[in-house]
Amino acid sequence: MSGPTQRIIKANGISLNVAEQGEGPLVLFCHGFPEGWYSWRHQLEALAAAGYHAVAPDMRGYGKSDKPEAIDQYTILHMAGDLVGVLDALGAKDAVIVGHDWGAQIAWHTARLRPDRFRAAAILSVPYRPRSPVRPTSVMPQTEDALFYQLYFQEPGVAEAEFEADPRKTLGAMLFGGSGEGAAAIRANAERQGRTAGVGMVSRKDGMLPKVPVPLPSWLSAADLDYYGGEFARSGFRGPLNYYRNIDRNWELMGAFEGVKVVVPSLYIAGDHDMVIAFPGAAEQIANMKQSVPQLREIKMLPGCGHWTQQERPAEVNAALVDFLRSLPN
Repeated sequence: MSGPTQRIIKANGISLNVAEQGEGPLVLFCHGFPEGWYSWRHQLEALAAAGYHAVAPDMRGYGKSDKPEAIDQYTILHMAGDLVGVLDALGAKDAVIVGHDWGAQIAWHTARLRPDRFRAAAILSVPYRPRSPVRPTSVMPQTEDALFYQLYFQEPGVAEAEFEADPRKTLGAMLFGGSGEGAAAIRANAERQGRTAGVGMVSRKDGMLPKVPVPLPSWLSAADLDYYGGEFARSGFRGPLNYYRNIDRNWELMGAFEGVKVVVPSLYIAGDHDMVIAFPGAAEQIANMKQSVPQLREIKMLPGCGHWTQQERPAEVNAALVDFLRSLPN
């Protein structure tokens, strides 16, 4: 079977680059930060072989897709509109949506708001989170010396300057640091120093990236990292970081949908070494998810797997996705 092809489509008033492979019922993949369609390379091939039309866009702000300049063009409603626009551009009545990281949040809410177009959802890493009673950034941790990474991303230009100095090195550090191997190394180092590893905290003085070289994780090749590095060297980090700069705006916008549940059949997959699982409140969100996602079919935890679920454990993720898809009514 030949690999995925790429093309530019018009969706929701912008141009989006999509990678696609196979024929059959549509499965739409939404990537997270800092990735691109390429993070789904293993899934596109597997689902095409299983008889599906697998489509993964570079989300708004990434890769070869359009990158609106204004921060307020990156809200959850823009993303949901983009995905509805992808279905329209492909002439598809509906699709199963699959999301990871930021793409997971987008997929949850897109399926929640448009169950008429997205008939099922398979979500990786990020559990469904009911709307908080307060603005999210107002309760993110910070100290005199450090702050939560999502707060570090708020000031335009700061994280961009750090990350764009060497995009390949940035991607290598993030992909290793968030992996199961990286999580184990960080914990071991913290234990040697007699301290607790602060989940998601960034030094105000030194920034986010490590000052020492990091190894290539076992599931990522040098060619993979070259591809990622080249994509971000060309497209930059402003668009991807703008997702984080809309966290409070999303909270405001989604107030209109308070109490609306995700009513489509759903699957949740995560690694037990994923940093997202270690965030405060995550365990309770997973335990209580069926209250907001009544058709949640399964919660599948992958031992030793970190944050980059579909890349770290492609065989297990692919098998779970195919089983889930085949369980759905045609």
